[in-house]
Amino acid sequence: MPSAQRTVVINRPIADVFAFFADAENDPKWRPAVKEIKREGPLGVGARYAQKVAGPGGRAVAADIEVTGYELNSSVRFQVVAGPVRPQGEYQFSETNGGTSLTFSLNCELGGLKKIFMAKPVQKSMDAEMANLDTAKQLLEGA
Repeated sequence: MPSAQRTVVINRPIADVFAFFADAENDPKWRPAVKEIKREGPLGVGARYAQKVAGPGGRAVAADIEVTGYELNSSVRFQVVAGPVRPQGEYQFSETNGGTSLTFSLNCELGGLKKIFMAKPVQKSMDAEMANLDTAKQLLEGA
């Protein structure tokens, strides 16, 4: 099962960091694979995002998201609900020395032929998402 997790400390108040990550419409600012994204409905549990991400050969692939958990300044959980791969993810937030500790986790159940043919590319994609946290940190810290 492909999975990834990373924690970064962002030198900004927890409310600012939470607001940035809780609204996936900010994702194109730090996730280069996101080609377009639009929220349907208010922020919170049940919010859906129509999302297109870069797929094989640069083609746009549907990867719509649904928010499955939302605790203000604490956590956001989501599930990809469209597309060939449907990972689950979570952001966890905590205050630390005037900044914010953010832990980002992804995991994906793959079965059958997907497990055989897609496990390595999915893991590579998840690892890239973790590396992209550096871009989000720089953006939020104003670097």
